[in-house]
Amino acid sequence: MVEYDIINLSDKEIKELDKVRDVIDYALKSENVTNAIFNIALVDNEKIKELNKEYRHIDKYTDVISFALEDHKDNIKSDLRVLGDIYISIDKAIEQSIEYGHSLLRELSFLSVHGLLHLLGYDHQTESEEEIMKGKTEVILNAMEIIR
Repeated sequence: MVEYDIINLSDKEIKELDKVRDVIDYALKSENVTNAIFNIALVDNEKIKELNKEYRHIDKYTDVISFALEDHKDNIKSDLRVLGDIYISIDKAIEQSIEYGHSLLRELSFLSVHGLLHLLGYDHQTESEEEIMKGKTEVILNAMEIIR
């Protein structure tokens, strides 16, 4: 059983969320995640900047922040994987979709999968880690026919 919510906390109407849910479902299946819970929250630039400053000590806007609870799994006693939360700036997603010349669906899907992979323990601190994350993200998006 996997349970998650995509919560729009912004003042923008986002039509792409049903398709993003399909992408996340596929990503979970491809990563063999069967027993987990997490959330994806869509926020504005001011909220993501506030989170970035408070938790990462970086006082600027960003596109996605993941809070992976499994990094602290010694404190959680459950058969259910409590993965954590993903925050995506809808403002940055719109800006980046224009900058990169692709759809908002592509950008939201990319950021959602990227955040999910972080919750699952992937990182991109080294070049090889970045290649793995990028490769997994592209395989998932291509399988869902979400191309540039």
